[in-house]
Amino acid sequence: MTAVLAAAVLALSGCGGSEDAASEAPASAAAGSAFPVSVDHKYGTTEIKAAPERVVTLGLSDQDPVLALGVVPVGSIDWFLERPYGKWPWAQPLWAGKAPEIVGERDDFNLEKIAALKPDLILALYSGMSKDQYTKLSQIAPTVGQPKGFADYAAPWQDMTRLAGKALGQDAKAEELITGIDAKLAEMAKANPSFAGKSVAVVEPYEPGKYAVFAPSDPKVVLLTKLGFETPKSIVDAAGDEYAAEIGSEQLSLVDVDKLVFLTADASTQKTVEADKVYQTLKVAQAKQAVFLPYEEPPLGAALSFSTVLSIPYALDQMVPLLAK
Repeated sequence: MTAVLAAAVLALSGCGGSEDAASEAPASAAAGSAFPVSVDHKYGTTEIKAAPERVVTLGLSDQDPVLALGVVPVGSIDWFLERPYGKWPWAQPLWAGKAPEIVGERDDFNLEKIAALKPDLILALYSGMSKDQYTKLSQIAPTVGQPKGFADYAAPWQDMTRLAGKALGQDAKAEELITGIDAKLAEMAKANPSFAGKSVAVVEPYEPGKYAVFAPSDPKVVLLTKLGFETPKSIVDAAGDEYAAEIGSEQLSLVDVDKLVFLTADASTQKTVEADKVYQTLKVAQAKQAVFLPYEEPPLGAALSFSTVLSIPYALDQMVPLLAK
């Protein structure tokens, strides 16, 4: 994953068939509210007449809320050839050994493979699905597009979880999951009063001497503010309407905050940052208040960046103790 996922995070901010294809093992039927249900989304309203049993997910992280609601997708897409369904620890147990059929990559869907799976529901929530793609997919099965009211890849995880819950007839379960995470955040904030009012920055060192400083609207930053941290106005102004402010070493004073969170592609990235002469002059560096979250081993950066109903609890459990040091 390493640099590939790092590039994906920067590009998205705000995932051939398998030998053990789940197409041979239909997902468990969704339980919950009575069908039919009508689901509003970017491209209109989709009616789902019965509880879906064969779900295909086309958004980069759509499999997570579906799995959290007890349904195993029969088809999914690659995250830049990384196949996250097979490696992320927060979701792996829920697949129960049933690898999905791979039906494309980011926004490049293989309609023939999707049709061959005979889905009864197609979800493309965290995606850039076009209206033309939506029209063609709707001829295969009821298709739910991106949450309306948001730019592509910009809908909060709560909205995507609710949309998946609505489509699966599990509104109450979706709300329960969201409420559970909210309660966990509140509990952790209460248990760590030192976080309150402290300034924070989330930074991606994407090449030597180059850094992306994520905007306060980015899900990673939002999560930290729920714990009590605050984003300095200087970062708000620097990011503007963009997902991140891209800066060079000479501008690192922008992130001289109380707690600095780096997302690192590999072990060498931390060494490169710590060797940066300007970084060494920062108070946050001298006070050793920088936290480095790797994308792998363990995948804390990946969990924080994925920002789903499954990855957030995993990220919190491992990240908060590091922030509290």
